[in-house]
Amino acid sequence: MTTTETKLTTPAPAAVRTPRPWLRTLGLRSAGVAALLGVWWLVTALEIWPRVLVPTPGDVWDAFLTVAGIRPDENGRTGFSGYTLWQHLGMSLERILLGAGIGTILGIVIGLAIGTIPLVRVLLEPGVTFLRQLPPLAYFSLLVIWFGIDETPKIWLLLIAAMPPVAVATAAAVGGVHRDYVNGARSLGAGRWDVIWWVIVPAALPEILVGIRLGVGVAYTSVVAAETINGVPGIGGMIRDAQRYLQTDVVILGILVLGISGVLLDSCLRWAEHRVGPWRGRA
Repeated sequence: MTTTETKLTTPAPAAVRTPRPWLRTLGLRSAGVAALLGVWWLVTALEIWPRVLVPTPGDVWDAFLTVAGIRPDENGRTGFSGYTLWQHLGMSLERILLGAGIGTILGIVIGLAIGTIPLVRVLLEPGVTFLRQLPPLAYFSLLVIWFGIDETPKIWLLLIAAMPPVAVATAAAVGGVHRDYVNGARSLGAGRWDVIWWVIVPAALPEILVGIRLGVGVAYTSVVAAETINGVPGIGGMIRDAQRYLQTDVVILGILVLGISGVLLDSCLRWAEHRVGPWRGRA
């Protein structure tokens, strides 16, 4: 057999399989979480700070089992402040979804008005910008004076926190719609509301969804402030009560629960963003 024939009959080497992107991402994120847990364990093992100030990961896990109602503590009690972890989390999510939901709707309406009506832009844009610059605690005390200590001031706080980012993003998205789209629709006989509904809103939708994510994120970070007064049940109220009694493990547990649930909620919004506006970045 000649050398040429040998080369022709030699089997091609097997293709090297590359790991799937999602698997690689999952591995990297798992490694990052493991590294953080390792640093946390090392700090507690070296006893740099007293255990009452920096509890071990095992202490926080035990607090989770007790507060979640899975395993009672040494006194036979479960939950915290009369409620389980899931009741605290459920109440916080209910407040966030209600306040941020109303704020999102108002933000879209105001943003569309600012972006399409010059007179409304002159009247409302300074007020929206003013609210966007205020930290939640700056006006929460005033809301308590006006509405008391029940649910109303909490919902108003989350509403005001979520509305300005959505309004600003919506107005900017509407202003960025290419004028050829609008002029083309008008040349075909479309009226003002037809242009807004069938041209401007679809073209601006991807950026509006980004604004919704920002607004919900701001509301999520404001829920602890909203629950500092009469916030039980609620994760913020749980953290506040645990801080009063120096139960640092419960405080860290509340922070972790807020962070993890916030990441999951943002992932849901990102999924909705890709589903509703898949053309973002492509057109």
